[in-house]
Amino acid sequence: MDMEFAELFVDDEAGIREMSAMAWSIVRECFDPLIGREQNDYMLEMFQSESSIKKQLGEGSRYFFVKDHAGRNVGFTAFYPKGGVLYLSKFYLHKRERGKGYARRIMAFVIGQARSAGLAGIELNVNRNNGARFVYEHLGFRIAREEKKDIGGGFCMDDYVYRLDL
Repeated sequence: MDMEFAELFVDDEAGIREMSAMAWSIVRECFDPLIGREQNDYMLEMFQSESSIKKQLGEGSRYFFVKDHAGRNVGFTAFYPKGGVLYLSKFYLHKRERGKGYARRIMAFVIGQARSAGLAGIELNVNRNNGARFVYEHLGFRIAREEKKDIGGGFCMDDYVYRLDL
């Protein structure tokens, strides 16, 4: 199964629109049942709107479309260096693409990026009730700490912070 990682750049307006639309589609399907549509809409606007993605790219986040052997977008990932580790802020696959081995290959790519940057590990936040946390555990991540964070709008993120040491 061939896979391609196509990096998104801050001057690619069409790519940013496509990334935002894909993010809204995948994240809505994943998180509306977990946190409710109101909080999810708030978070999508804050983190996955076109303007937010453009801002993140300008601040050093790296976004990648994940493409299958036919060149179709099957998901996306994004990360940035933070305090000696690579912070994995986005790791999403379309529902129809899950269970096909993509997660392991995407994580291998992310690990390679962290190692090439000389970072000590990878960290990410996972909602406590998100079943995907077991995928991260299967990939070798362990809970490093718990984190509750007020994100404004009357909403709070209640997460586990997972870490993979490299």
